Amino acid sequence: MRARYGVPLGITAVVAGGLLYSAGFEARSFRLRRVTVPVLPAGMRPLRILQVSDIHMVGGQRKKQRWLRSLAGLRPDFVINTGDNLSDPEAVPEVLDALGPLMDFPGAYVFGSNDYYGPTLRNPARYLLEKTSGKHGLNGNAPAVGVVHNPWEDLRDGFDGAGWLNLTNTRGTLKVEGVSIELTGVDDPHIKRDRYARVAGGPSDSADFSMGVVHAPYLRVLDAYAADGYPLILAGHTHGGQLCIPFYGALVTNCDLDTDRVKGLSAHTADGRRAFLHVSAGCGTSRYTPVRFACPPEATLLTLVGKE
Repeated sequence: MRARYGVPLGITAVVAGGLLYSAGFEARSFRLRRVTVPVLPAGMRPLRILQVSDIHMVGGQRKKQRWLRSLAGLRPDFVINTGDNLSDPEAVPEVLDALGPLMDFPGAYVFGSNDYYGPTLRNPARYLLEKTSGKHGLNGNAPAVGVVHNPWEDLRDGFDGAGWLNLTNTRGTLKVEGVSIELTGVDDPHIKRDRYARVAGGPSDSADFSMGVVHAPYLRVLDAYAADGYPLILAGHTHGGQLCIPFYGALVTNCDLDTDRVKGLSAHTADGRRAFLHVSAGCGTSRYTPVRFACPPEATLLTLVGKE
């Protein structure tokens, strides 16, 4: 009996233990990453940006809410929210409450698909199938039918009321202690809402520093930003791969970005121009896949300094 059932029972125990760890501990093990980016013009003082992304708030996530509120203690120069705040249509008040202390600082935001639409139960293997077929989101797949529409307008009104800039296929400017920071954003490419032609043309001569913001780091948008001369692009969406293999890394990015750049700071080149790209692994998960493995939830404090 032992010889026959020992291995299956052992495998079952390992799988169960992994699920308990990834859902009960790692998915709630919030981290702050610090990154220095040599991207500012010579002589400009350093700028500190707090990037929050992929919160995927579900009602009752008190630990996540407390952690998000605590980030205000970092005193950033400004905040960038790269979308997917919701995983529950009833969670808008909890998102606004959790981000309330951060909305005392200048900030800007773009939305992701999960701000507009509620999550659906999916077979995780579909992410691997989409990777091999080159189809992601609505980029090549049929439009979703019967999806839940989230109250994203309430989220927008809350952010706008706090003075955060809405970067939905538009540009905006923040003033930080006399420094003019131009932010150029597009709506979520994952569901084909990006309209880069509306913001094309590159940084304005009147700005002291310019950067691009997008939720999902699809190559068509990264190419456009880099070719237009933006020195820095911020994105989210990938969850850092969410379920990673130790000492190997992510299996998927849920877009056409390569897995080597699934999270953190890297470079992107187009038409001979090079930009820094920072992809946040985010701090949440879909309510239907509340697990993370070898990829803890995070926010990032980016310190921009003068070019080397």
